[in-house]
Amino acid sequence: MVLYKAGSFTTYPEEPPQSGIRLHFLGGAKEVGNVGCILEDSTGTRLLIDYGLAPTKPPRYPSEAPKVDDAVFTHAHIDHIGMAPWLTTYRTRLHATGLTAAVSEIMWSDTYKVSDIEGYPLAWDKRDMEEALDSWYTHQFGEWFGVGDWRCRLHPAGHIPGAAMIEINTPEGTLVWSGDIDTRDSPNAVGAKPIDCDILCLEGTYGGRDHPDRQEEEERLVSRVLEVVSRGGTALIPAFASGRGQDVLRILHREAPNLEVHYDGMGTRVTREWMGCPDFISDPKGMEAAFRWSRRVTGKSDRKKALGADVIVTTSGMLDGGPALWYLNRLRHNGSNAILLTGYQAEGSGGRKLLEYGRLPIFGNQTRIPLEIDKFDLSNHADHTSLCAFARRSSPSNLVIFHADEDAASKIGNDLTGEMKVTIPNNNESIVLRFSD
Repeated sequence: MVLYKAGSFTTYPEEPPQSGIRLHFLGGAKEVGNVGCILEDSTGTRLLIDYGLAPTKPPRYPSEAPKVDDAVFTHAHIDHIGMAPWLTTYRTRLHATGLTAAVSEIMWSDTYKVSDIEGYPLAWDKRDMEEALDSWYTHQFGEWFGVGDWRCRLHPAGHIPGAAMIEINTPEGTLVWSGDIDTRDSPNAVGAKPIDCDILCLEGTYGGRDHPDRQEEEERLVSRVLEVVSRGGTALIPAFASGRGQDVLRILHREAPNLEVHYDGMGTRVTREWMGCPDFISDPKGMEAAFRWSRRVTGKSDRKKALGADVIVTTSGMLDGGPALWYLNRLRHNGSNAILLTGYQAEGSGGRKLLEYGRLPIFGNQTRIPLEIDKFDLSNHADHTSLCAFARRSSPSNLVIFHADEDAASKIGNDLTGEMKVTIPNNNESIVLRFSD
């Protein structure tokens, strides 16, 4: 149970470092997701980057943050912003792009609802969420803003529209925090570009693994959808609400505009927020056209009609809840239908259970799913080769690898050791790096 009382359990040191910059991971070190890191230098300037929770069952929470006046959030996935409302305890200013701030209410409301349904505790309540929504300070890419004695600016991260890398200029040097990045262009976001720096904090989710060619995967997805439709079936595509669902709509609209595609779940609300922040989408008119082309599901009668569609794109992307389970429970009786997974299926998730055992829990019952299942790699994270190239082109003297399990982080480190000093941190342990190393 995580019910923090501010200041009671923080392990963060009281005094600032004498020189260099201190990094103290509250979560996200040697693990994927659950990110939160405190940065502080000798001036006493202190900044929290991200404060999320891992939406596992039960959730994994970061450690308690110390008092911070400012926090920067890279993007609006729950493993990066899920704990942000708790920071209202400190009246922390929350910084992000306008799109991240716009989507935050949807993500927090969903987290609150799921916690209530599944009976796990949250460290914040609805009142905290309302206060957090009033605490946003939003920034355009490339716009400098001050945090204590530091100057900061955000750069496109490529992961999803509105996702940001953070460039921090301190009196001693420059640090870049990658957030979740993809160096490739995707249907809705421009890829991340390297930034010269002294210290690079780099996510390593796909350390040791490379993606197949993105265009070939998109073509394979469309071909598979058309095959299912040609035999009279419906293709169910579970998709993440912020990023993946919108990418799938863009791909299908571009390549197979004659299909009847229904769009359901939280992604429909997220997409409407996207439409209000067109500056963060690489082709906003194309996204709007794809969204209007899809048949948005808004109620029970729409959901029943969708059962006869060519394609249903819906949350949740890991088959842990949402409308996807409702559809799956009904589509499983017709062998012409198929399930097309487009994203990572975490250990213990419904999607992982389906892949491994051919069954998953639906409304409390272990249910066998006798349908064809395909998986497609449409990841919006950079792969091993791209991460190493990004690090080399950023030319840091120090590299810190986070948001990766220990094996993935080690594989990136092994490739780059000798070219730069590599640190793989632990949660709840402070490291001090000097910009001149």
